[in-house]
This record gives sequence, C-alpha cells and structure tokens, in this order.
Amino acid sequence: MRIDKFLKISRVLKKRSVAKKLADFDKVSINGKLAKPSTLVNVGDVVNVTFGEKELTFKIKMILTHPKKEDIDHLIEIMDASLSIK
Repeated sequence: MRIDKFLKISRVLKKRSVAKKLADFDKVSINGKLAKPSTLVNVGDVVNVTFGEKELTFKIKMILTHPKKEDIDHLIEIMDASLSIK
C-alpha cells in the first residue's frame, strides 16, 4: 500500500492530499529514508511524520485496505510522539 493512502486509512492524517503534500515536502520517512507519496509500506516498517511542530514515529503492525473503526488501533504502534520547538 502507498504511504499516502496508509496515513489516511490509519487516521494518522485526515486527508490523503495532506499526506501527499507532506511526502512531497520531505516530511515523511520510512525506515530512515525519505519517502515519496507512492512509496510502498510493509508490515514492520518504521514511519516518521513531521507536521507543523509535531513529530510522530510509529511502526506498522498491520495493513488493511478497508479497516473498520475498531481495527484502527491495531494498524500502528506509536513509538514516539513529540513536540519539537524550533
């Protein structure tokens, strides 16, 4: 699954277009490498997303194309959520 779609489906971001823009501006990395919106993700990948002054790092536990509301909590494992003040 593409990273922009996964960020929307996992409800990390509300819109896929926002996920695409973040990736276009080098704000998304997968396993330490910058990701384009079309970069494919796999179970076990560590994703880092920076938006505004917030930074979120999580590990992908499961990939579902059409998750139900109760399945959302099982898609990712949050490793670090921080507020970076610049």
